[in-house]
Amino acid sequence: MKSKGLMKAGLLFLVFGLILLSGWVGQAQARVLEQDSDVTRGALLYDNWYAALGVQPPQGNMPVWERQTTNTRSGAETWRCVSCHGWDYQGKDGAYREGSDRYTGFPGVYPAVTQRTEEEIVAVLSGKVDPQHDFSPYIPEADLKALAHFLKTSLVNDNEYIDPKTFKVLGGDAANGKALYESQCARCHGADGATLRFRFEGRDATLGTLALLDPWRFLHKTRFGTPGTEMVIGYDLGWTAQQGRDVLLYAQSLPSGLEPQQSPSLGETVPSPVEQPGGPARNVFTGVLTAFGALFTGLGFALILGVFLIGVLFVIVWMIRGKKQ
Repeated sequence: MKSKGLMKAGLLFLVFGLILLSGWVGQAQARVLEQDSDVTRGALLYDNWYAALGVQPPQGNMPVWERQTTNTRSGAETWRCVSCHGWDYQGKDGAYREGSDRYTGFPGVYPAVTQRTEEEIVAVLSGKVDPQHDFSPYIPEADLKALAHFLKTSLVNDNEYIDPKTFKVLGGDAANGKALYESQCARCHGADGATLRFRFEGRDATLGTLALLDPWRFLHKTRFGTPGTEMVIGYDLGWTAQQGRDVLLYAQSLPSGLEPQQSPSLGETVPSPVEQPGGPARNVFTGVLTAFGALFTGLGFALILGVFLIGVLFVIVWMIRGKKQ
């Protein structure tokens, strides 16, 4: 009897333990999913926080922006994280280096954020370190934490894989990029990347344009999306940093509208047409002259022909009279 009681008690403890364990696992999975959503949410905020929140940007320039004079952009764009720190997250030490039309002289967030906790990053975003760098009146605390989580955990240094002069991907697997592109991206952007056109730096652009002119922006957006749009997100698909670069490498081979216009070689030079005399009249005056010219030309020919025929007639008459005599 006692052994049966012990067995029942053991089974009850086992069942209770399994229930507790499943609850703990569920909570852990929920925390992981929440953190994953914080990464993509934070990346969208880094790109354009007011578009991600669906609000209007503050009026005027961001106060810190006034500390530089090299970048003349103004207004809403000055409030975006990326405008100072770059799509490669390295500010003046990366793609926005001196000589770039985006240069501001502001430092990047990478690798500085690796030295800070997420709480310390939130403090920087909230103006506790620099009062002019205070986003707390505009961005809710939960979103500031999501941005800090993204900055702390998910920045990628792609600069060692991209040529700083040509912007071409170094290494990479274009065939793998093509497979990933066709399986996820082509359904919206088309096989040639030109189905969805968008504005980029004042021009109409395709994916090929963006991949060639700003590969870091391409990588950020293919990994984390664009605020206010529904698109496939590489991070959610589990793409690695290298897979993102493979897609970029393939996209750089797509039509971009930047291809050089072919001109004929020396052996294929097309001669310019030489204007020939005559042709249709180009105005009333030349039309009148053309008509008079045609008239005089016709009369002259008739006169010459008439004189010739009269001469022939005189010769015939003279020959006939000569025979009669």
